[in-house]
Order: sequence, then C-alpha cells, then structure tokens
Amino acid sequence: MDIVFRGVRVADGSGAPSFHADVGLSNGRIAAIDRDRPLTGRRIIDASDLVLAPGFIDMHSHSDLQVLAKPDHLAKISQGVTCEVIGQDGLSYAPVNDAVLETLRAQLAGWNDDPPGFSWDWRSVGEYLDRLDRGIAVNAVYLVPQGTVRMLCLGWEDRPATASELDAMRTMIDEGMAQGAAGLSSGLTYTPGMYAGTDELVALCEVVARRRGFYSPHHRSYGKGAVEAYAEMVDVSRRSGCALHLAHATMNFPVNAGRAEELLHLLDRAMADGVDITLDTYPYLAGATYLSALLPSWVTEGGLDAAIARLSDADTREKIRRELEESGSDGCHGVPVDWRSIEINGVRHARNAHLVGHSVAEAASRAQKQPAELYFDVLRDERLGTSCLMHVGHEDNVQAIMRHPAHTGGSDGLLVGNRPHPRAWGTFPRYLGHYVRELGVLGLEECIAHLTGRAARRLGFSDRGLVREGYAADLVLFHPDQVADTSTYDDPRQRAAGIPYVFVNGVAVIDDGRPTGALPGHSLRHIS
Repeated sequence: MDIVFRGVRVADGSGAPSFHADVGLSNGRIAAIDRDRPLTGRRIIDASDLVLAPGFIDMHSHSDLQVLAKPDHLAKISQGVTCEVIGQDGLSYAPVNDAVLETLRAQLAGWNDDPPGFSWDWRSVGEYLDRLDRGIAVNAVYLVPQGTVRMLCLGWEDRPATASELDAMRTMIDEGMAQGAAGLSSGLTYTPGMYAGTDELVALCEVVARRRGFYSPHHRSYGKGAVEAYAEMVDVSRRSGCALHLAHATMNFPVNAGRAEELLHLLDRAMADGVDITLDTYPYLAGATYLSALLPSWVTEGGLDAAIARLSDADTREKIRRELEESGSDGCHGVPVDWRSIEINGVRHARNAHLVGHSVAEAASRAQKQPAELYFDVLRDERLGTSCLMHVGHEDNVQAIMRHPAHTGGSDGLLVGNRPHPRAWGTFPRYLGHYVRELGVLGLEECIAHLTGRAARRLGFSDRGLVREGYAADLVLFHPDQVADTSTYDDPRQRAAGIPYVFVNGVAVIDDGRPTGALPGHSLRHIS
C-alpha cells in the first residue's frame, strides 16, 4: 500500500460510533481497513492521537473563480475540505455568452474579484468543468445558475418568461446537466433571478428532476416572510418532483429571533409527505454578500449602467432611501435596513480602503453624511463592486437548525475582499471545535456525518463521503482536542488549528501541517 495510517480513530461519516484501525491507501483509494492486524505500506503515519474522517464537503461555496485563479486553494484545504459545490445563488460564469460574461464579471466582482489577465476560455458548463480538470486542489461539483440562464434568455427584464423563452431556459439547463452539472441554483433576492415566478421555477425544476439532480435555492427572504419563502421552495419541489436542498437555511433579522422551530416543523411535515429535502448552514451569525444586494430589485433592472444612472439621480436616490429605511426593500429581505448592522468588508479601490471594517452608520458619521448618502456614493464610486457583512443572525436559530438530521455544512465563503467573512477559512473546524467540543451541540460522529456522508448522499456519490474500502481517498485527519477555527472578523485569513493531514484522491494536499502544492482535484460530473 502507498500509505498506512497506524492506529487511527475512524469516524467513518455514517454517524456510527468511531473505532480504531489501520487504514491503508493505494492508487487514490481506500484499500484496507483493519481493526485487528497492522497493515504494511511504503509510508507509515502514526495517527494514534488523530481522528480520520472523510474529507469535508462544502455544500455552498463561492470559489467558482478563485479555485482557478489560485488553484492551491489554501483557505479550503487547510480546514479539511476535499469537495465543494459551486455555481451557487443563481449567479455564476457558465453557461455564458460574451456579453453576459462581461456583465457577470462586474456584477460578481464583490464575490469573486475580476483578476487582471485571467483567461476566460470557456462559455459552456462542460468547458468550465474541463477548465477545472486542468488541476485544482479540491474536487468540485457545479450547479447551473438560474439567474445567469435567465440573463441569457431575457436579459434584465422584470417580467414573466414567454413560452419560447421558458423553452430556451429549460434547454440550457438540460444541456448543462448533460455536460455534468448536478442541479440548479437560484438567488431569489438577486437580480435577475428573482424576477422568476413560482410557476417558472417549477418548469425549470422539472428538467432537473428528469436528470435526477437537485434544486438549491437562496429563497426570496431570510427576514420578513421567511417561513413563507421557504414554503414556496417546498411547493416548487412538490410540484416539480425535484429534490430540494435549501442553501444557507437560516432565520435572520430581529423579526425571526427564536423562530427556527417554525421552519423545521414546515420541513418535517413536507418530508413526512415524501418531499426530498436537505439543507446547509454555516456556524456564524453574520451573513455576507455584495453591498448592492440590499437595493430594491427595480434599481438594477437593465443592468449595471442603468443602476449607476439611478444612483446618480437625486430624486431616485430619495425613493430608494425611503424603501431601504422605511418599508424594507426586497433586496434587504423586506426589513428596514439597520445601517449599524451592515459592515463594509471589501472595496475595489484603495481610495475607499478606510471604509473597511466599519458599519455604514460609522462610516457615514465619520464622513458627516447620512448613511444612505454614503451608501449610494460608495456603490456608485465602486460600480457596485463592494462586499459587506450583515450582522443579523441569532445563535438559538443557528444551533436548532444544525441539529436537524437533514442538515449539512456549507461555508458560503467569499475568498476575496479586504476582510472576507471568517467562514471562508473557518467553517468546518468551527463546527468541530466550538459546536462539538466546547458546546456539545452535536456529538463528534454525528457532526462528521453532517459534514460528509449526508452531503455525499445529496450529491449522489456512490464512492465518496464515507471511510469504506474501495472509496476515493478524500480524507482529513485532525486532533479532536485541538481542532479549532482561528479565523476572525478582524483577521480572517487564518488557517485552522489541529488539522495536520488532508488527502484528495489519495494525494496529500496538507502533509504534517504543510501545504504540498499538489493539485489532485477535478470536477465531479453528475451522471443522469
């Protein structure tokens, strides 16, 4: 055998009690698991003080661009992630044409950057997956982004799709899944995906169901009307027959304090009726997005230049301000914005770097402006390429939802910006350190099952997500008494503690605590 882990404690991803064994790897696979006799191999690693688990699966990742621009992908491999699901929130870079790609590069700069000199040498889903296959540190699963597809077929128009436009979108989704995508994502608080009505989403998801994929929506509200927004997604799943995976499924803003059980009751009733539902969360209270996402959706109708023009008109700015501060915009989840809770954490221009780490309210006070005035000025100056944190979460909701048996882990991590959310570097060790070891919200084996085996089942993997003989050797080894997130809001780009080994397809990407620079990952294409 190539490598043997001697005497390691195996938490196999099923939720079953852990056990001690020797585990051997050969040719990228788990070749042997022996509880009784020592195995032999070319390299022996004494792992008697470590836990061996399947590599963590990040069910909601925004690494679409950075995994190519910086393929060593230290943020993810250092926390034990061996597979991530990209193409999230209905907005990503395939399928595209030249015009839509140009628009997306600007719209998503706050999420993914727009690196100078980067080669955009794909247009279809299959070509994007081929690009991933040239060498990345982790494995990747792709979802067809519904907002991008709508952009291709309807542009930025806020109206129902015609029959021919709906057929065109269904064809694009079918082609994307035939080329290897695992399902469909939506961002129903982001334009233009949010312009789709329920019936349109059902029609799109029927295609996904035929391909045996799943639908992963960022639904219409995490604030006012959140439970009703979740119920709409359950209805889409029922009517289309498509499996449902709820993205970053949490209950935020003051209106939802203590209401997690309402969501879970809704899901439990649906699952009892046979609806196939899973969900993911991140173990933090703050959310993260681009700063312009708070705008009412009508502001960005027509695209970037139209939005900038509206933000430059005094009367229109006042109309937007009233909707943001008084009634609550759809972009801010129907809740009047509290500028104290919106922290600017990434800007494109050095002249705005002084804003980073401050709430809009703080920055406005320093500039002797009203918060909305500063907000509009920053968006216009940055051409909407600014990111933010939203401090709107509730700890009791976070804990209640992570206990649910349908739960999996997703970082929702943005890797760019001056101070990205710490979840990009810390999600998985935070589960194990803070919520398992310190708080006891989940047992170790149960938590690992959430982060591995259950996620693998949703993705349809038959040979990943568990420590089993013959399975792909996507593995993480960690110290159970030491594993912890060290990433903070002030200093987010910090590696996890207590994770000395990570293997992707049998190749070490973290070896005795050191990144190896190996790029053994590739796209994991859905077979329908």
